[in-house]
Amino acid sequence: MTPTTNPSKPEAYNVLRAALALFKKAPSELADAQLTEAQRQAANEYKIETRVLNSPEATAVMVPDEEVERAYQEIRGRYEDETVFLSELYKNHLDEDALRAALYRQCKVNTVLERVGSRAPDASEIEVGIYYHLHPEQFQKPEMREAGHIFISINPEYPENTREMARERLEEISAKLQKKPHKFAGLALKHSECPTALQGGVLGLVPSGKLYPELDAVLFKLKAGEISGIVESEIGFHLVLCKQIQKPESLSLQKATPKIRQFMKERAKRTCQRAWIAGLTKE
Repeated sequence: MTPTTNPSKPEAYNVLRAALALFKKAPSELADAQLTEAQRQAANEYKIETRVLNSPEATAVMVPDEEVERAYQEIRGRYEDETVFLSELYKNHLDEDALRAALYRQCKVNTVLERVGSRAPDASEIEVGIYYHLHPEQFQKPEMREAGHIFISINPEYPENTREMARERLEEISAKLQKKPHKFAGLALKHSECPTALQGGVLGLVPSGKLYPELDAVLFKLKAGEISGIVESEIGFHLVLCKQIQKPESLSLQKATPKIRQFMKERAKRTCQRAWIAGLTKE
């Protein structure tokens, strides 16, 4: 398939969508081979959408103007001003009316597919139970720790951030915390060079493996409320606080059931939609 330079306006939106999905670039930024691939995917999607819109199920579907306008404004909101927005539309062989028409088409297709997918049966208790017992790893909650830190970076270009000075500064903070550990948030706000300083150094609830290895190793040895000694990472020095510990937990079947039902419902919807579309193709 040879790349075209000016696809029809309804298909232009499909080409734009395919280019962003495949390559995270607009069609005008793609190499010829990439553009060919995006156009091929867009043409296939457009054919399927047309079959969906010509189906008996689509006859009674009406898309409110408000829904199309919301979709339009969501796209418009990604651009800093009207001039840039319109320029990007024209660059992709679209204008405001063509974009609204394409969004109406997309909304209608989505509504039809949602109605078709709603025919999918709900999972039975037995099916939920089988899934739970076959996938136990999905229902294990790891140990989580609410962490905070005070960070001083190492940067030889600044006298106060040479390796020796950075460590000395943090040692002074550590000495204050040994006497008054409740001052952690205030000292983080005053001295920490991490953006989390504005939240009192809070890093939030983290599982093992989330932080720098050096911090992770220390955090998961601390007791709740305990503050570490000085820890060095590749970016500088830290004092680590373990605010609280959430123990690992296995979700019971009862607690896991809503999640399993939702997953199985979505999977059944997709299967139902694919089978229906395949039937349209044969017709």
